[in-house]
Amino acid sequence: MQVVVLAGGLGTRLRGAVPDGTPKPMAPVAGRPFLEWLLEDCARAGATEFVLLVGHHAAVIRDHFGSAFAGVPVRYSTETSPRGTGGAVRDALPLLRDRFVVMNGDTYGAAELPTLLAALDGADFAMTLATVPDVGRFGGVDTDGARVVALREKGSTGRGRINAGVYGMRKRFVETFPTDPFVSFERDVMEVRIPELRPPFVVGGATFFDIGVPDDLRAADTWFRER
Repeated sequence: MQVVVLAGGLGTRLRGAVPDGTPKPMAPVAGRPFLEWLLEDCARAGATEFVLLVGHHAAVIRDHFGSAFAGVPVRYSTETSPRGTGGAVRDALPLLRDRFVVMNGDTYGAAELPTLLAALDGADFAMTLATVPDVGRFGGVDTDGARVVALREKGSTGRGRINAGVYGMRKRFVETFPTDPFVSFERDVMEVRIPELRPPFVVGGATFFDIGVPDDLRAADTWFRER
């Protein structure tokens, strides 16, 4: 099971909450970089290779994880200029297997990774959804049976399901991404193609954090200390 992690975030909303020069996925959580917690859980779930997509302060991540973590080989795809989430995955094509997991390096959703990959039988793209008390900050997701049919913009409120930022993909799906230098996977691929793709989904665990804002960073710190 190959796990690809988007780890090039700038962390602009965390300025003042983390040391200068710290990539967002390396923000300290319960005494360890957040990315360690994420990769450790993936290793327990059966990951056999990590591919870290790095950019901002890439050397910090490379120097910390080296060529293996938790007994799992680590490879890197490094952007020299901002490429967007879709561009970063597309640029890693030479490293990608036929099917793989992609996740954001700044979110935690306790996804069932083997189940997510199994959802690619008959599909090129699958999503993990998380249930949160208020979808307002994230935007909701509309489903029809076992398929996602639309993403709702931020603004609606109340309990509901959101995109957890953990995906199953086939390599041939990535090969269809736009060729522009900068590609947002969320805006330029998902929002445009979900009505056509109607991807299958799995529902992650009850815990979800997006450490890109200080409140969630503190909540994650508390949760991991008590886990």
